[in-house]
Amino acid sequence: PVVPRGEARIRTQMSAAHTRSHLDQAIGAFVEVGKELGVIS
Repeated sequence: PVVPRGEARIRTQMSAAHTRSHLDQAIGAFVEVGKELGVIS
């Protein structure tokens, strides 16, 4: 997929093999990095 210039996207894909723990870990990582980069307050 095309992303407009100056914008960014993170694409993820989940499956039935992922557990709630996997999802919590991924969300935690996105939040941590987002805060470090200043894109999440």
